[in-house]
Amino acid sequence: MPMTTDAQELLITTRDERGVVTLTMNDAKRFNALSSEMLSALQQALDAVARDADVRVVVLAGVGRAFCAGHNLKDMAAHPSLDYYRTLFGQCSRMMLSINQLDVPVIARVQGIAAAAGCQLVAQCDLAVASSGATFATSGIHYGLFCATPSVPLVRNVPAKRAMEMLLTGDFIDAGTALKEGLVNRVVASEQLDAEVEKLVQSIIEKPPVAVAMGKKLVYQQRELGLQAAYQLAGQTMATNMMDADAQEGARAFAEKRVPAWKPALPEHTA
Repeated sequence: MPMTTDAQELLITTRDERGVVTLTMNDAKRFNALSSEMLSALQQALDAVARDADVRVVVLAGVGRAFCAGHNLKDMAAHPSLDYYRTLFGQCSRMMLSINQLDVPVIARVQGIAAAAGCQLVAQCDLAVASSGATFATSGIHYGLFCATPSVPLVRNVPAKRAMEMLLTGDFIDAGTALKEGLVNRVVASEQLDAEVEKLVQSIIEKPPVAVAMGKKLVYQQRELGLQAAYQLAGQTMATNMMDADAQEGARAFAEKRVPAWKPALPEHTA
């Protein structure tokens, strides 16, 4: 389903010839807040990516001072209804899960503030590159709201006690601390942010898409299992992966001491 005009204004979608899709949250006035409208725009875009076998990487970005400041508290205060809140947080959780369920890696390009559900969004992405001026917080506690849904990916990214401190204090951490704690992968000066994201993108798209897709799925599945079940699933995944033509080509190329010649794209899509 094509995006509405409002959705197109809230979220700018671009795509290059390599299959790299960039989704840019475009609501600087409201710090790219995850309003119901923004969530809908993101969901539509992610659903479109899931249907497109030629997409290789998604970059999630924001304009203005904030990457994303989380939910819009003014909107939430104006709708004091349990049904409204359940719907909003359910909509947000579905969007976050869509990132996890994509076959392709999603990279957060964090240029500014990432607070509350915005910090959740960074944690939910597969990879994150931040400018040195970016800051991160699960700040809902300052307003009487424990960041429960943001805690889900946060505790899967950073050490437990560090996550608890962020959740209970709501204090901001800087980009260097976020890097040290594992919330982001790389930190660079703001003027180098796009170039650093591009380095990561290029490194990923040089790899066989089937292996990337299978690998991403396996990493998230095995993390929720016990050790024995995780090894069993990982072994099955590697065996299946090894039967793929690209893996066979990679093994031959290694033996013949040459550069592998990968297939150009996924033979089928398994969203």
